[in-house]
Amino acid sequence: MTQKLSIVPFIVLALITGLAFWLSMSVPGAIITEGINSGDVAWMLTSSALVLIMTPGLALFYGGMVNPKNVISTMLQSFVCMGVMSILWVTVGFSLAFGDPLFSTSMGSFVGDPTTFFMFKGVLDGKPWSLAPTIPLALFAFFQLKFAVITPALITGSFSERIKFTSYILFICLFSIFIYAPIAHWTWHPEGFLFKMGVLDFAGGTVVHISAGCAALAAAIYLGKRTGDSHPTPANIPFVLLGTGLLWFGWFGFNAGSAVGAGTLAVSAFATTNTAAAAAGLAWMFFDAARGKKPSALGFAIGAVVGLVAITPAAGFVSIPASIFIGTVASIISNMVVGWRAKSGLDDTLDVFPCHGVGGIVGMLMTSIFAHGAINGVVTMEGALGNGLLFGETALFFAHLKALAIVVAFSFCGSYALLYITNFISPLRVSEDEERIGLDLSQHEEKMLINSLLTKEGIVR
Repeated sequence: MTQKLSIVPFIVLALITGLAFWLSMSVPGAIITEGINSGDVAWMLTSSALVLIMTPGLALFYGGMVNPKNVISTMLQSFVCMGVMSILWVTVGFSLAFGDPLFSTSMGSFVGDPTTFFMFKGVLDGKPWSLAPTIPLALFAFFQLKFAVITPALITGSFSERIKFTSYILFICLFSIFIYAPIAHWTWHPEGFLFKMGVLDFAGGTVVHISAGCAALAAAIYLGKRTGDSHPTPANIPFVLLGTGLLWFGWFGFNAGSAVGAGTLAVSAFATTNTAAAAAGLAWMFFDAARGKKPSALGFAIGAVVGLVAITPAAGFVSIPASIFIGTVASIISNMVVGWRAKSGLDDTLDVFPCHGVGGIVGMLMTSIFAHGAINGVVTMEGALGNGLLFGETALFFAHLKALAIVVAFSFCGSYALLYITNFISPLRVSEDEERIGLDLSQHEEKMLINSLLTKEGIVR
């Protein structure tokens, strides 16, 4: 059965390719140039490339932390997202997230019409996005694609070392369509119901990190524990450090790029991003040391990423001093949750929920506490909810609490349902024998040279 299902992805790609050939005979209209700012275009092209490099960075970050016999499979799970999500985004993903509302209520809309930009119809020659009027629509679409790429890749850390590759492909497609795209629409589309509630998410704390973190929690619960030693020696700490560097570097595009222009707001987001990451990396390492542990490279790397996660929703709304507080507090909270998770027996392999889920939750709440109109006029413009809780206003804080409950429940329950559906179609777990020999060999018939050397020495379990 599984062998027969393995041909399905190729058939789907062949059908999309045939459709693309047929549609390529229609020529787009005149490309709009009026109002386009070349400086903003240059910055957003750079930002799009920066966000894309985060996914290979994540592959190294995750790959360095798993058992040596699972490094290639873990890294490939991130890399393949660049292929799968790119095609899915062009086909229907962008339409679901940013297309015309499929149906609306008095509260706002919940998902985009999949036919609005189907196969990128009207994107190359379309009017600029209303909230990014100085860059072409196609550039905005591809900038947003990079967010759609890394979100399912983040989830992979929770079920590393025990998932079938073909089943994984099916799950990330379902997740992107039924979880990621709707939340992106709710939060970033002007007609989305969270947008209309006044929820602030500058660069994806809600859309990317909370959704991925809650999906990771659902996956860890659904798939259960790994067999054998669930705490193997990390394969390659230098991989983790290199991955952290690429993530930190790329995150400037993630956050500063979300200003969708080369202006002072991008500078502010750039500064808060770096500062929060620095504070969080130090906080994790020093908090460990204060509890009697040795300061570790792994600890600094994980802490820095938590800081980047936490500042993401707040980056363009808070001051630079506030980013130190956000990074430090998020890092300590995530560190404590990692400890609790280890004692609970929950096998979230690389602590995706404690770091991305909890980091995103802290960041979302911190946004509602520290946001101020002096940093970004959107906070206090007509119809907005006003400044954060620290400045004596409560509306934004309570709106974020409500939105947080909605997104967490939707992400967790929806992802759990999609895991059940995926498992019904194609079993998610590898067999015990496949897990024992490692996914690099059992799923891909590949292995690192260091893996084969360690096997000869009897080190790899």
